[in-house]
Amino acid sequence: MSNPIFEHLRFFRDLGIEEIYLSKKTLEAESDWNRENHSEGSPDAKTMANAAPRANSLTVLKQIETELVGCVRCPLHQDRNTIVFGSGNPQAKVVFVGEGPGAEEDNQGLPFVGRAGQLLTQMINKTAQREGIEISRDDVYICNVVKCRPPSNRTPEPTEMKTCGPFLERQLEAIQPKAICLLGGTAAKFVLKTNTGITKLRGKWQKWRDIPVMPTYHPSFLLRPYAQDRKREAWLDLRSLLHFVFD
Repeated sequence: MSNPIFEHLRFFRDLGIEEIYLSKKTLEAESDWNRENHSEGSPDAKTMANAAPRANSLTVLKQIETELVGCVRCPLHQDRNTIVFGSGNPQAKVVFVGEGPGAEEDNQGLPFVGRAGQLLTQMINKTAQREGIEISRDDVYICNVVKCRPPSNRTPEPTEMKTCGPFLERQLEAIQPKAICLLGGTAAKFVLKTNTGITKLRGKWQKWRDIPVMPTYHPSFLLRPYAQDRKREAWLDLRSLLHFVFD
């Protein structure tokens, strides 16, 4: 006996609709149908159970972003032009996390669009192309620990990250990526709750709530003249990340 809710979802999928919001009531109804028809282990039931959280990711991200409108929770709001929430594929298999917006990001309201962002784009696109992996920056999701630009691009204060960090954690929970890439020491220290420097952390798989994490250098660091010899290390980290996620 086919699952009517699943058949309804399949109808929308065949029409080319990829984002479908499933309410709690709908999910409960699907669960009741499974129990009544003894089909918890059927392929259709499993498909719905796995697809539901990802189908909801865009809706949840929009809800979180709405909560940040006009945010004055920490002093960073005093000098910002705009809140930089995040951008990319809400169902991405990999999320890149930096520390905070810079001047260009503050102007455009998008993460990693300045010089460091352009380098990150090149790193993702060229590494994927070189490794024969058919993805680009548009296929990933990118965000920061804090959503407002720290004055003069300084490192966010611990209290600022403590205030804004939960929104990042909710973003990650909503997307549920296969892996997370932490860009730089600030992001690594916040997400992994460690004081270990990025030089020792990079290239070594960690975990955040059972999601594999790859720490690596921040693109802005790689732009510095004295860090040119670190680019190969960052490329190795990214290659390992992309093969883990997409192979």
